Amino acid sequence: MPAKTDSFVQTEMLSPTPKGIGRAAALLRAGQLVAFPTETVYGLGADARNGEAVAAIYATKGRPSFNPLIAHVDSIEAAQNLVQWSDQAERMAAAFWPGPLTLVLPLRDGHGISPLVTAGLDTLAVRVPAKACARDLLAAVGGPVAAPSANPSGRISPTSAAHVAAGLGGRISAILDDGPCGVGVESTILGLTGPSGRPPVLLRPGGLASEDIEAVLGQPLVHRNAADPLTAPGQMLSHYAPHAPLRLNATTFQAGELSLGFGPGDFDLNLSASGDLLEAATNLFGHLHRLDALAKPIAVAPVPDQGLGAAINDRLRRAAAPR
Repeated sequence: MPAKTDSFVQTEMLSPTPKGIGRAAALLRAGQLVAFPTETVYGLGADARNGEAVAAIYATKGRPSFNPLIAHVDSIEAAQNLVQWSDQAERMAAAFWPGPLTLVLPLRDGHGISPLVTAGLDTLAVRVPAKACARDLLAAVGGPVAAPSANPSGRISPTSAAHVAAGLGGRISAILDDGPCGVGVESTILGLTGPSGRPPVLLRPGGLASEDIEAVLGQPLVHRNAADPLTAPGQMLSHYAPHAPLRLNATTFQAGELSLGFGPGDFDLNLSASGDLLEAATNLFGHLHRLDALAKPIAVAPVPDQGLGAAINDRLRRAAAPR
């Protein structure tokens, strides 16, 4: 039976032991929703082949149904069973999988993926997560798991089991708790659906820096135009938003505002006092959760727009967009 989304359920807290992972896999195979950790953020998982279960993701999150989902698999071979593989995909997977990179590729015949996962598109966003607990879960499920971030749609993404419980506790069957996420921002999404020889398209910056991808490709990426139709997860203009107003690139702070800093300085919370972008990415959503709980406007100091800073600023711009 698919997960119920209109009434309270007792959310199980599961440990990353063989027993806990086995229980989480059994729930997913039964059509239930289970939150699980990846190296980027916690995902809200459903069997990607079960349309009713995938529909429950949308209903539980309040997520627009035209926003596609990422299918998580435990290996390159599992991905090849779902999409039309290419030389570019092989190069990217060899260099960056398992890891925070999602590839968008044309679906192959007999894929078995629910059309709700792709939002009706003929392409699929797929990745192999780096966190061992996630891959063990996916292997135990024995198939692809669709999983957006495990938070109410448009709200701050969760980087701990406590974040998931605060947003979705009582609405999902279980949370598999394997501690905090090491990367802390969602995966980079790369489109590989163009003609042969065309550079891949950066559809969403994320936990893998575009410079690292370009170094492997030996050529620059094409960047998606914000006005283009939605072709991959995470492209909504307003997303990752706290309840409180958010002001970006603040060099001074106003009375009544909470300050989120970067680099040296006196702030309410600091993404990284040393100016380390990896530390800042890891702290981003957790710090936003803490400040948002204080119910005051938030002002964010400038963050360099390079490397992981591009992903951080992308999330901050979406968080600050009109709702």
